[in-house]
Amino acid sequence: MATCVARRALAVGSRWWSRSLTGARWPRPLCAAAGAGAFSPAATTATRRHLSSRNRPEGKVLETVGVFEVPKQNGKYETGQLFLHSIFGYRGVVLFPWQARLYDRDVASAAPEKAENPAGHGSKEVKGKTHTYYQVLIDARDCPHISQRSQTEAVTFLANHDDSRALYAIPGLDYVSHEDILPYTSTDQVPIQHELFERFLLYDQTKAPPFVARETLRAWQEKNHPWLELSDVHRETTENIRVTVIPFYMGMREAQNSHVYWWRYCIRLENLDSDVVQLRERHWRIFSLSGTLETVRGRGVVGREPVLSKEQPAFQYSSHVSLQASSGHMWGTFRFERPDGSHFDVRIPPFSLESNKDEKTPPSGLHWPRRGGRQASRVSWSNGCASPKHDSAKHPDHKCRNLAEEQL
Repeated sequence: MATCVARRALAVGSRWWSRSLTGARWPRPLCAAAGAGAFSPAATTATRRHLSSRNRPEGKVLETVGVFEVPKQNGKYETGQLFLHSIFGYRGVVLFPWQARLYDRDVASAAPEKAENPAGHGSKEVKGKTHTYYQVLIDARDCPHISQRSQTEAVTFLANHDDSRALYAIPGLDYVSHEDILPYTSTDQVPIQHELFERFLLYDQTKAPPFVARETLRAWQEKNHPWLELSDVHRETTENIRVTVIPFYMGMREAQNSHVYWWRYCIRLENLDSDVVQLRERHWRIFSLSGTLETVRGRGVVGREPVLSKEQPAFQYSSHVSLQASSGHMWGTFRFERPDGSHFDVRIPPFSLESNKDEKTPPSGLHWPRRGGRQASRVSWSNGCASPKHDSAKHPDHKCRNLAEEQL
């Protein structure tokens, strides 16, 4: 029961924080139920007493883990900035920023819609605008309580050896939009529990924030830039359900005398209304430059049919797709169900699959700096690899392995 209470506190807390922090005095203490992963910005003694007596898991004591700062309306957060995710409620730390192009079809120009394009779907004239995202590490203590995600986020890489069927993952690595950052400070020299925190960041009390990038982080970012880079973000809202898609090119591999190109894409579903809805079906259309058009239908996503409510308004998952061509397009719909049993379709914004990276350089996800003559260990990743066709179960054709560092 204590675990359930902690999860609920984390799930509902982030949206409450977003409201309560608006116009509040700064700084404000950030409190957590020790060991539970549940947080609240305690504004007053009464608030802290209320959370301690009613909402905390039995036997847990609220502890101050940091002090909230004023969120930045302009400018970027620096490497080493501690934050709370405003939607998913986890603690994290910023590694470095990405400048992405956001294509928001909700604010498209007033120009009339074009006729259907070669990919087979209608298109609006959508102009991208620059938007800041951040590469971050997630605190491992909070991962078990992030119930609105299909799994703790991980960045996946193609294997850079002869096993063309293998995928590798770095758990606890995420991409966070600027507006989802709730910054805070901490006096703890290791405030985030992640196996890469001390490998990537060095404590320096003379700096603000007091965590600076080690050469390990800079070298890793440079080597893996083509496979980590976040360049395009696509967004569209239908009946108060907003769908955001971020595609990532993963690389090309040869299979049966042909080239196979791989992409990963991350999807977030957000309920902007107070009505409860549940995702029931997915319908994908996948167009390849080779001229093929594939239709995929199925129940739910990644084996789940998430409920989006006022308390838990968002759900996020990642999946993979491969084409036997260097580019293509994807689009489709999600079917949602209302409490009265009626259904409605939510558009997935069309997005391009482009292989515009240098294929001469393989991903360096497994090339970690050596220490003691050993490289990172590799263990099985039980979540498997999802795809549009198989995202209700483990992908049958590929293996996923966790790039958990035992020795770096």
